Amino acid sequence: MSLPTPTRDRARLLDQKDGLRRFRSEFAVPSTSQIHSNTLGALGDTVGASAVSQPSTYLCGNSLGLQPTRTSTRIQQHLSTWAAQGVQGHFKPMADSPLPTWLDADAKAAEMIAPIVGGEASEVAVMQTLTANLHFLLSAFYRPEASGRHKIILESKAFPSDHFAVETQIRHHGLSTKSSMITVEMPSSDNTAIATRDVVSAISQHAADTAVLLLPGIQYYTGEFLDIPAITDFAHAHGIFVIWDLAHAVGNVPLRLHDWNVDAAVWCSYKYLNSGPGGIGGLFVHARHSQVTRSFVDEQSDTGFTNRLAGWWGNDKATRFVMATKFHPVPGAAGFQLSNPSILDITSLCASLEVFQEAGGVDVLRTKSVSLTGFLEELLNALPSDVRGKFRIITPSDPAHRGAQLSLLLGDGLLDTVMDALLARSVIADDRKPNVIRVAPAPLYNSYEDCVNFVEALEEALRGASTS
Repeated sequence: MSLPTPTRDRARLLDQKDGLRRFRSEFAVPSTSQIHSNTLGALGDTVGASAVSQPSTYLCGNSLGLQPTRTSTRIQQHLSTWAAQGVQGHFKPMADSPLPTWLDADAKAAEMIAPIVGGEASEVAVMQTLTANLHFLLSAFYRPEASGRHKIILESKAFPSDHFAVETQIRHHGLSTKSSMITVEMPSSDNTAIATRDVVSAISQHAADTAVLLLPGIQYYTGEFLDIPAITDFAHAHGIFVIWDLAHAVGNVPLRLHDWNVDAAVWCSYKYLNSGPGGIGGLFVHARHSQVTRSFVDEQSDTGFTNRLAGWWGNDKATRFVMATKFHPVPGAAGFQLSNPSILDITSLCASLEVFQEAGGVDVLRTKSVSLTGFLEELLNALPSDVRGKFRIITPSDPAHRGAQLSLLLGDGLLDTVMDALLARSVIADDRKPNVIRVAPAPLYNSYEDCVNFVEALEEALRGASTS
């Protein structure tokens, strides 16, 4: 089945008017032949050029962003520095390379990502992975023995890594998850929104002995964008430290972490930030929690900074290579770093962040994203009733309460058949068992016509599927 010709014509007209359309060429959109190939030879295949050049419909930026075409160039520049300079690459800038020295690579990455999360560069560190960073933050700010507050509140359907981190941190302190882990129950499948009132209710009920609130900026399963400032303010009014998991929010929706008075946050970079699978993560620590008030030579027992799990790369840069054994952290989030970061990972991330800068930042991308996702929703809702009745959109319909992702809840037994049929039509989305398809048109590289392609393929897939 195909949508009416005027629909595709309308999509093409919208694409022609799209001020960001040139950035699609900044990404390697897999061709149809590539995604169906079992060898890497298709990358350089010159046989059947028309098939190779036909792009797939890739709507999976919520899981893994596409590769920026400049990534390979930047990585090769790094490799060339390593090959030609060896250890000197740590300190010696190359006149014909845009890359910073390895000693300054993390600072440059923090400077580039700070506007994306709405923080000061000093409040951001590009390091490790999301879950590792979450553990580092909890080790610094979850201190039940000192505060008497022992509970951590999270959502009942938190991403498994968040759930595991909370469980193990509680046990690390000799406490029981039965008494110290509080979950905000996800509503029924008829209403999947995590209402602010439910979070507020949980906070009110457990405020006296809750230490930390951990919630997602955007819920990975439903795609709901939570009210970060309102929830943060309410938690603070009850003396609770607030950490946000921004895995699905960073690079997707505008964030104002400093202005919203968020205590801390963590994120990965391989989704909307396009850094590559398992790419380097990041953390935000508000300036009020990362001050350093005592000098390097001060021997008093009061350390003058928030204690944390520490490593040498978090030590003051001026004394880092002195090899002294007294830890004196860099003021700000950089003081939470441990080891020297992977320059390969940082180089890959910064290649993508260059594109964000050239596009005008997240606020500009958000304008297109709202339009693009709204267009996709409109097409889905316009499907014939016999097809439309086989799925429900569980992502909030209000654009203010969602990012680029729409989650489609299918009827029982349809998921595997539909996903296979989408792939057969060269459409890439992802699924979450038992019956949700997540589809995310990323504004940097997706088009309105991609949305038409997806809806046509979904209609055909649903018509060909039957419940098991």
